[in-house]
Amino acid sequence: SVGVQLGYGDVSTYGAAQLSGDGALFGLRANYDYDLGTVIVGGGLQYDTTDIDLGGVTTLESVTRIGARAGADLGTSWLYGAAGWAQANTSAPTVGDSDGWYAGVGYELLVSDGITVGTEVLYHQFSDFDLSGLNAEATTAAISVNFRF
Repeated sequence: SVGVQLGYGDVSTYGAAQLSGDGALFGLRANYDYDLGTVIVGGGLQYDTTDIDLGGVTTLESVTRIGARAGADLGTSWLYGAAGWAQANTSAPTVGDSDGWYAGVGYELLVSDGITVGTEVLYHQFSDFDLSGLNAEATTAAISVNFRF
């Protein structure tokens, strides 16, 4: 499936600097899922662009995720858990970018032949910025429209 997502992110840093910010996210997603009867498993890629100001020091510009998801097939919907690798990209070269991880839950509902709507809440942890000792955590919540083929 491929789709678009619109969401909200809340970001906090700690360690070398204590910054926070929140704002809208907009992104693209692509997943490949296997229906095994009562269970669905799959993997995917998500890219969100954003402009979350972190205390005037830097701006979170994007989040990329690659991961797996698995959950219960409920007929015309499914409830799943998701986890994997994530990368946060910032605007300040002194802060840099960071690899990390994410985990969360989601729900997708088939609304017509080949189209689903979904919601997802993900927690992210980042600890590898160019600014030594800077760590960040983020929570995102998004809705999506997906085209299954």
